[in-house]
Amino acid sequence: MYENKTYEIILREKLARVADSLDKREGSIIYDALAPNSLESAMIYAALDAVLNETFPDTASREYLIRRCAERGIKPYVATTALGIGEFNVAVPLGSRFSCGKYNWVVTEQIDTTQFYLTCETAGADPNGYTGTLIPIDYIEGLTMAALVSIAINGEDEEDTESLRLRYLNSFHGQSYGFNRAQYVEVVEALPGVGGCKPYRAWNGPGTVKLVITDSEYGVPSTELIDSVQTAMDPIQNSGEGVGLAPIDHEVTVAGVAASAINIATSLTFASGWTLEEALPYIQQAIDDYFDELNVTWAREENLLVRISQIEYRLLALAGVVDISGTTLNGSTGNLLLDKNAIAVRGTFTNE
Repeated sequence: MYENKTYEIILREKLARVADSLDKREGSIIYDALAPNSLESAMIYAALDAVLNETFPDTASREYLIRRCAERGIKPYVATTALGIGEFNVAVPLGSRFSCGKYNWVVTEQIDTTQFYLTCETAGADPNGYTGTLIPIDYIEGLTMAALVSIAINGEDEEDTESLRLRYLNSFHGQSYGFNRAQYVEVVEALPGVGGCKPYRAWNGPGTVKLVITDSEYGVPSTELIDSVQTAMDPIQNSGEGVGLAPIDHEVTVAGVAASAINIATSLTFASGWTLEEALPYIQQAIDDYFDELNVTWAREENLLVRISQIEYRLLALAGVVDISGTTLNGSTGNLLLDKNAIAVRGTFTNE
């Protein structure tokens, strides 16, 4: 807004207001008096421009965006810790601490004789990629085997600025109130480990609500995550009593999204020196990237549509691939419309 209020322009405008009969050359008394004042004026305009940017939510930096969000009761999602499943050759005491890679984990709950839940001591999404041997931090008698075998609930990073900005702007389009659809989505997606949510009314009679969810990486949620969301929203043993976050008389059932395997067959022409075996890892990664981008939109779409054109475009962009034709998805030559509660995952890939 103040792009034309630079030091040079302001100084030139001020000198123009001084009579030409006076000495206004650089180094003169008049010039030396107006130059510092022009610089200060330019700095004021720069500050005013920054204030304007921080005033509006579409241009505000994170600090001031958070303050604007607070006006509508919106707070950035905090980082959460990952929940893993560990296997041991002996029962280990609750509170025992182990390290795996560069992160420490603490035993929080027993599953059975040799399996326990462990919670990462570091919040964020990075520990989700760590499984393998657990090294005890404190001595445990009889322990000869300890392994982190899987991540039951993913840890999540603190909500990034652009995601928070989008939530703020979207809050004007769908008012969240009284556990309408918008509030169910808002509350469930704020729970640790949840990526997307689709609510369904009266799915099993009056007063019943079904919530279908994805995990924080927009994949199929674990049983532990489904149970955690069920307990938070409407514990099964007190269904409809309003003990959880859902209002009284709402009998809530939480379910996970289904994975729909997409089998791809096509005819690829490779550049000289390339073979399918060499290109296959890049092909698989390109397909996975497309499906990941598609699955992120699942909660906001009625159905996901897997497009042949998107797959062919991405494969043609790979080094070593010069042409593609005859692509089919699950044996069909057309685009594939998935079930409303299904996400896309890579199945088989065949080069015919």
